[in-house]
Amino acid sequence: MTDRPATPGKGLRIVYMGTPDFAVAPLRRLVEEGYQVVSVITMPDKPAGRGLKLQESAVKRYAKEAGIPVLQPEKLKNPEFVAQFRALNADLAIVIAFRMLPEIIWSSPRLGTFNLHASLLPQYRGAAPINWALINGENRTGVTTFMLNHEIDKGDILGQHEVAISPEDNAGTLHDKLMNAGVELVTETVEAIAAGTARPIVQPESEKGLLKEAPKIFKDDCRIDWSETGENIRNLVRGLSPYPAAWSALSGTQESSNVKIYEVRFERAIHSHPPGMLFTDGKKYLKTTCADGYILIGELQMAGKKRMKTEEFLRGFKGIENCRFE
Repeated sequence: MTDRPATPGKGLRIVYMGTPDFAVAPLRRLVEEGYQVVSVITMPDKPAGRGLKLQESAVKRYAKEAGIPVLQPEKLKNPEFVAQFRALNADLAIVIAFRMLPEIIWSSPRLGTFNLHASLLPQYRGAAPINWALINGENRTGVTTFMLNHEIDKGDILGQHEVAISPEDNAGTLHDKLMNAGVELVTETVEAIAAGTARPIVQPESEKGLLKEAPKIFKDDCRIDWSETGENIRNLVRGLSPYPAAWSALSGTQESSNVKIYEVRFERAIHSHPPGMLFTDGKKYLKTTCADGYILIGELQMAGKKRMKTEEFLRGFKGIENCRFE
């Protein structure tokens, strides 16, 4: 009797789909451990920067370094791309931070297609689970692998890893924690599918209002409401730092300006000031009023300027105490 290989997943032909940095780490692990990634599919190159030069996705850059063939379809239902995809004879496809796939693609691999999502599904379905978990003040989140089906983020769960959220975490640090957890979970999921030990679990449905969503974030979602509690403002700032960044309109300057705010601390206090008033010693601290105290700003960026610590900002901005946040 022949023993089963310890890593049957390495016998699978895998197609990997992804775009940003979050999707690079699991791909690198698969490649470095000897899995057969026969093709990478990513977004078409896009113009970016002042010169509008075409920029390659992070996944494409790594795939080129690793010598993996890359496909960049404009339209996923294009017959030419569908034919190319089918010609890969994929046993399994993996999707991480990519695009919505049509059924003609996700159903094509012999063992199906699974996705890695940066939350503990069914909570925080949607485009921005890392940001919304922080904005809502959660102390735990995680990563989930699930099989793709016709509904967004609602396929059967294959595996989950829980990740603690510390009070100091922002969207950048939590991104890295979840990315590292995702590396392990993706490999485990490939092996479970290959070995036939995966046990998909139907996602539980909760009563309306108990499931928290993670929709795409727009500019208005990032605007700080200074009449909110300090804890809510602090969570908004860290949930959007370093990108896309919380912001506020600053009035009282020659021209009103928007200011991005990346780092804050909350100081609880009773006061009678209206929200958005600014106080400073002109050297080391800048704080503004909120519903139940003060928000001390640690790092910010004026429109057209570089991101800087408060001390550096105050050295170059005189009269800030005569301004206010709107």
